[in-house]
Amino acid sequence: MATVLLPLLALTTTTLAMTCPNRCMCQSLSPSFTILCTKTGLLFVPGALDRRTAELRLMDNFITTLRRKDFANMTNLIHLTLSRNTISHIMPYAFADLRGLHALHLDSNRLTTIHQEHFKGLVNLRHLILSNNQLSSISPGSLDDFIETIEDLDLSYNNLVQVPWATIAKLSNVNTISLDHNLIEAVPEGIFSNLHKLARLDMTSNKLKKIPPDPLFSRIPVYTKPKGSPLTSLVLSFGGNPLHCNCELVWLRRLTREDDLETCASPPELMGKYFWSIKEEEFICEPPMITHRTPKLTATEGQSVALKCKAVGDPDPYVRWIAPDGKLVSNTSRTVSYDNGTLDILLASLGDEGTFTCIASNAAGESTAPVELLVSPYPTLANSSGCDKDTESGPSDILIPAKSSVPNETKAQQDKGVTVTELTSSSALIQWPSQHHLPGMRMYQIQYNSSSDDILVYRMLPAASASFSLRDLAPGRAYDLCVLALYADASTALPATRRLGCASFTTATPARPCPPRPPHVPGATVILAIGGVIVASVLVFIVLLLLKYKVYGSRAKAKGPRVANGCSQTNGTNGTTNGTNGGTNGTNMDLTKREEGRPDGDPPTQTPLEAMP
Repeated sequence: MATVLLPLLALTTTTLAMTCPNRCMCQSLSPSFTILCTKTGLLFVPGALDRRTAELRLMDNFITTLRRKDFANMTNLIHLTLSRNTISHIMPYAFADLRGLHALHLDSNRLTTIHQEHFKGLVNLRHLILSNNQLSSISPGSLDDFIETIEDLDLSYNNLVQVPWATIAKLSNVNTISLDHNLIEAVPEGIFSNLHKLARLDMTSNKLKKIPPDPLFSRIPVYTKPKGSPLTSLVLSFGGNPLHCNCELVWLRRLTREDDLETCASPPELMGKYFWSIKEEEFICEPPMITHRTPKLTATEGQSVALKCKAVGDPDPYVRWIAPDGKLVSNTSRTVSYDNGTLDILLASLGDEGTFTCIASNAAGESTAPVELLVSPYPTLANSSGCDKDTESGPSDILIPAKSSVPNETKAQQDKGVTVTELTSSSALIQWPSQHHLPGMRMYQIQYNSSSDDILVYRMLPAASASFSLRDLAPGRAYDLCVLALYADASTALPATRRLGCASFTTATPARPCPPRPPHVPGATVILAIGGVIVASVLVFIVLLLLKYKVYGSRAKAKGPRVANGCSQTNGTNGTTNGTNGGTNGTNMDLTKREEGRPDGDPPTQTPLEAMP
């Protein structure tokens, strides 16, 4: 029996033996297998890790990337420490097999972003330490796998401006949240209301100007003089923030704490003062005061109009608008309300006419001011016949002359299908996609103006249009143009608008005529001119001679032809001339008759042709 048990014992000892990577220290006491690889110069997670390891410490090395295979099948791992490395990249699902992990230390690395798949699989994680990294963003879904188990979340000493507050509000078992030394500017109200187990919240050294009241903060320790034990266990640290000490922080001042060193950064009269030494009545707010508004505006139906109302106060007031029908104006496809107090009505209708009310409110009160809007009907929209008429071209598309010039350049920037083609110094062809599929389509509106003009120009076009030629534009001007589709909203039966796109273009600058050059007569030109004069003179002389010769010849023919001899030349043949078929009788008779007309004593006259042999 002993001979049988000894081999079995040796086999069991070999099975339980732990594989230890080079330069690492290992403890193989089952079930707490521990591997310690500290300051060993590791560039990657060792590949020869025992998959039964319960604790793995790899801090103070040079690991840069966590790969998917590094922790594969390590389902027994409970504690993983990767602090003080140079980790900048985590492969997706690198921790997917660590279902039993309770603590993950990634502090003092070079992480910049936490994506949604980085922490997938950590369903039992309780401690997540990400401090001293370079984090600027954390995906809202990256903490979902351990949202009900996490107890300690440390995001301190990073570059966070936004935190996944919606996820933090669901951490029902969290005890400590460290958000100190970041760039957080605001905390949403009510975020900590359901965190009943929260014992410490550290918001030190951020950019918070105020901290909103929360039911959770009623458990902040309250001390009496002499100091006694805290009544509750919640500790809130918010020193090192540029607190604006006004009436919004009165709730915090009433806690009468004496253990922190918070100071005020504003207003000027409280700057630098110790927060808890300021009397409660000094935390004051200023009610809003409306400083600028346009009391009366006029618009044409179908045009856009902007109602403006500016207010000041402490804290900064929130501006709202009440329509003439008494309803709060909300953001729709036709109206847009901005935080600066501007209300844009993108497409004015006759129903908008009336008095709008601007309401500016803050913690100290509210202030109101009326703004009257007059809307005049547009002829095309007021046409009861329902027929669309073609827009007639006016003499000019620019209502007022440009007041300044822009550089001579020709460019066209298109947006969403609106194109500018056939661009010249005075015209441009605007094209846009047809909107026949849009129900209740009525017409198109073109809005444009020059960079040097103050008035916006409108063009209303029939629904069948898909292009329009702008003519008589000013040369060398930059124009901004938008095309809108006007249709009847089926839900409200009111006119609505949809922007099809915008474009910017610059008309061409016509070329300036060159100034005349001063006369320049080179020496060769003088020589050619003299030669030309000589040639012209010779030609004139020849022409005169020809004319004189022609006149003399015509006079000679008028006197009649004369011959010196009436006998024709023969070759000795009887009555036959050389080269002729006929005899000489007829010729002699003709010459005799011509001789009879000449008086006696006159010499015979020969014309140049008769004198030729």
